[in-house]
Amino acid sequence: MLKITYISHSGFLVELEDAYLLFDYYKGVIPELAPEKTLYVFSSHSHHDHFNFNVFNLQKRGNKIYYILSDDIQVDGFKEVTLVGPNIELTVGDCLITTFESTDLGVAFLVSYKGVKIYHAGDLNWWHWNGESDEYNQKMKENYQKEVNKLKDEEIDVAFVTLDPRLEDAYLLGLDYFVKVTHPKWIFPMHFWDKVDIFNKLLNEREIERVIERIVCIKEPGEEFYL
Repeated sequence: MLKITYISHSGFLVELEDAYLLFDYYKGVIPELAPEKTLYVFSSHSHHDHFNFNVFNLQKRGNKIYYILSDDIQVDGFKEVTLVGPNIELTVGDCLITTFESTDLGVAFLVSYKGVKIYHAGDLNWWHWNGESDEYNQKMKENYQKEVNKLKDEEIDVAFVTLDPRLEDAYLLGLDYFVKVTHPKWIFPMHFWDKVDIFNKLLNEREIERVIERIVCIKEPGEEFYL
């Protein structure tokens, strides 16, 4: 069984039998942690809504901690920090980690932990902005699809995927393409700036009717999900 806590924005805590995976924390309440469990802290890039130096205060909680941070994050003097760029595979503790190149900054993560696979997109998304040129939006489409296509043969248990209302009528492009290519057991939309009303809109989209039972709707920060 997995326990997943929505913290805020793109921040999630995944609790496994003997470990925690914390993704893209920047604000909100991090739950109490069982001290005997190892904590893996992932930050996809340095944008203020994906990284906060307060994650290093977690060292006071007594857990064994590994930090896996995108290499655009400037850190110095902190222990157990691994900096990663895109398109690499490495092992940290008991996590097998594959990174993908973001369409914005930093990386996306695919983390395999003792048979469980978790995908966190960071800012890897199909960023189609209505004010940008056709050339820009076409290149964004190509770059996004190239990275997501790398995941087509992966058996993903949980996927945290961007769903940003600022994209207006193009907000669904990234999520829709992701679920056409991959087949995660559970899909958590994220990066919606705590505007939970976006789920009402999402549930009425015909494009995602085929996977609606696998999409987890979030109501508020601190909400817990047992999978």
